[in-house]
Amino acid sequence: MSDINQGQPVRDLFGRPLHDLRISVIDSCNFRCPYCMPAEVFGDAYRFLKSDELLTFEEITRIAGLFARLGVVKLKLTGGEPLLRPWLPELVNGLAAIDGIEDLALITNGAHLERMARQLRAAGLRRLTVSLDSLDEQTFALMNGKAHRLQPVLNGIAAAEAAGFQSIKLNAVVIRGMNDHQVLDLVRRFRGTAHIVRFIEFMDAGNRNGWRRELVVPSRETLAAIDAEFPLEPVEPSYRGEVASRYRFADGQGEIGFISSVSQPFCRDCTRARLSADGRLYTCLFAAKGFDLRDLLRRGATDDELLAAIRTVWSRRADHYSEERGGAVAGGLEKVEMYTVGG
Repeated sequence: MSDINQGQPVRDLFGRPLHDLRISVIDSCNFRCPYCMPAEVFGDAYRFLKSDELLTFEEITRIAGLFARLGVVKLKLTGGEPLLRPWLPELVNGLAAIDGIEDLALITNGAHLERMARQLRAAGLRRLTVSLDSLDEQTFALMNGKAHRLQPVLNGIAAAEAAGFQSIKLNAVVIRGMNDHQVLDLVRRFRGTAHIVRFIEFMDAGNRNGWRRELVVPSRETLAAIDAEFPLEPVEPSYRGEVASRYRFADGQGEIGFISSVSQPFCRDCTRARLSADGRLYTCLFAAKGFDLRDLLRRGATDDELLAAIRTVWSRRADHYSEERGGAVAGGLEKVEMYTVGG
């Protein structure tokens, strides 16, 4: 194996290193969350990728190994809904064995987690994030777009605990008029546990989710509501590029987080690349186009050729959409849909 580029992490035009890779394993999903895949757009007739259009597990593992050689230490599996991909623990097992990977995580809506948590843990998965926008049954159905029940998700979280996942992140997208009045319910439910609720501002990801700025609840507003009942103290980031602003409860009963892409952009510290289920490399959640790694793979590219392509894409990266949002550049931009590259 060539030692091309080893020992010298690649950096983009703003000096940001390549540190994290999000891997979408499938583009389809069993939920229709309005902020990602609204049901009125993604109906029964919507065409998702065919199986031969998806990267194989061998292709994903090979690409992830190359990213590790360029400085990536964190992998996160996403979708769509990754637990819909058959035999997913096999992929987890392969990714967990890659030299240099220090953290392997997965984000899921939790509907199938109860039956898969133990297999995923045994295969080498070490961290989980579960999307959980509300603890109210009616609001939960509204937020997932297809009236999925809440209890299977809660059962999945319990099963993950039993399987050995000690600190699960619970992501809640906060939308004004939908679930913003219920954030304290989530805090009360999981305060005092090892789990971390993270409140996410509604983002204009993709082009079809009906985003309007007046629907955004700034994190400072959510923080103030929580702090009024449960005093909070800020926590220093664990590493450069950590997207969530962290706070601990002053009485020691755990931690919460806020992801504030709209009101407090964190572009300058973003170290994350994204691989779509069909093998396109994106350098931003709000990117318009991706670079086709699948085509290179299936035309027989060598590892050195693939490494060179990845390095070139990242070294030319100048993305900072969240800092541009609302301006002339951002206003007319066609963006990749969030379900394609994960949230």
